[in-house]
Amino acid sequence: MATAQEQERQKWQPFPAFNFVVEILREDKSAPLAGGAFSECDGIEMSQEVKSLREGGNSSRVHRLSGPVAFGQLALKRGVTQGFDLWDWFSTSLENPWLRAGVTVSVLRHDGRTEWGRFVLSRCLPVKLKAPTLNARDGTVAVEEMQIAYESFRWEDKSHD
Repeated sequence: MATAQEQERQKWQPFPAFNFVVEILREDKSAPLAGGAFSECDGIEMSQEVKSLREGGNSSRVHRLSGPVAFGQLALKRGVTQGFDLWDWFSTSLENPWLRAGVTVSVLRHDGRTEWGRFVLSRCLPVKLKAPTLNARDGTVAVEEMQIAYESFRWEDKSHD
């Protein structure tokens, strides 16, 4: 059991961005898409538009109001899978445009097993799937890049678990 001082010190340590796990769960399935590992994950972002409103009769004051929020597009690069689950998900999404999935990107601690925290992306839709250069020496099914649009995300802190 870690002391209070060790817990406080761990709270301020940066999380390792090189150690992560991606899990995709389609709305029409009970088990996550399995067998995929990616070397790069990018595009977890949000931005808010700011509206400027001038106050009538007061030219020295501008009110800044929060506007709509926009979310990025997740890019998973250089992945290796054990099957064709990602390809099937993309094909099924073309057949059923209303089908969505949840994506969880778990950031792992330095030990590679326990979670630091996770990004939970909601109502995800695959928008790009790119095959790698085909090479007879490789015996795995690979994905050069997969891009996923999402409607929102949240951070779940697991650093105190």
